[in-house]
Amino acid sequence: MTVDSQTYRDAMARLGAAVNVVTTGTRDDPVGFTASAVCSVTDAPPTLLVCMNRDSRARPAFHAGGPMCINVLSAGQRDISGAFAGKLDMYERFTFGHWTTMTTGAPVLEEAVTSFDCRIDRIVEVGTHSVIFGLVDSIRIGGALGGLVYFNRAYHALPHGGQDTQEST
Repeated sequence: MTVDSQTYRDAMARLGAAVNVVTTGTRDDPVGFTASAVCSVTDAPPTLLVCMNRDSRARPAFHAGGPMCINVLSAGQRDISGAFAGKLDMYERFTFGHWTTMTTGAPVLEEAVTSFDCRIDRIVEVGTHSVIFGLVDSIRIGGALGGLVYFNRAYHALPHGGQDTQEST
């Protein structure tokens, strides 16, 4: 039996996922996009994967290799998600939020719930997407912010916990 792509997309819309801004480049030449297809691969060594549409304007920068940061957005950061998902040029996208760097030099959103600062390890092409594997060099866990998830083609806020900011390298 073959599943048609619309049925598959409709079913996947019911799989809730954290909303992230994934970045590469430098503070002077930043690149980024919004992604919900992000997950842990293993904790030894700490590795994440990100799926990016092959038609993304950000694709060439990620394919150049180098740093990557996965910034997990909070419930109050829908505007940042929209900026990085839309038609704004790369410079305009980074006018939303406050940006810094950590170990790799990739842009890190200071207000993110969590930031995973990575080195791109490999990229695998699968269908319409590039699957980017990142080895985590350092992590910044933000303050008590509620999370932002995308479910059934809409944003939803998650309640926040009471945790202080932490960094680990």
